[in-house]
Amino acid sequence: MSNEELVAVVKKNPLGIGCGVLSLALFGGWYYRSGDVPAVEQEVAQKAAEAQRYELNLIHAKSLPEQHEALVAANKEVDARLVRASQLGKNVQFFYKLESESGAKLTTDPRQAPLAPPAKNAAKTAYNPVAFSVTVSGDLPQLLRFLRRLESGVHYSRVLGASCTVPQERSLPLTLNLSLELLGLP
Repeated sequence: MSNEELVAVVKKNPLGIGCGVLSLALFGGWYYRSGDVPAVEQEVAQKAAEAQRYELNLIHAKSLPEQHEALVAANKEVDARLVRASQLGKNVQFFYKLESESGAKLTTDPRQAPLAPPAKNAAKTAYNPVAFSVTVSGDLPQLLRFLRRLESGVHYSRVLGASCTVPQERSLPLTLNLSLELLGLP
């Protein structure tokens, strides 16, 4: 088919040729855009989830000042219960106070163990345990009072090991050896 014949066919059927060209153009546009649909749907879903998260944040942000103040108060309470590893005298005084409250007698001075360096790959923590070794003597109710006061005392504590020695003569007091940690700051 030559150019003159093609022009003659177009002049004879302008409406059919125009519709065919328009159909091909629309089909090409649809085909081109159909590849973007999954990506656009995913983007719309992400935007919808982000909008929902922002909406929830705005709803929950109304009580944010009260929650912040509660956290600050809780942090102050925790900070008040921590021991400082550098304040040896104050830390030992804690055990003497327990001795006077419970009636049990400290047979040796509480010894603060030196701080062990953290493990090579250990996670960094805000708090460090401060280790102590304590030996207490008394009758069973006094030792139990000492342990209860230690447990519910001013500082957070954890008993690592305990051994109780019962003397041969029943009239002599029991001896309790404790290895414990108080939660503190270096």
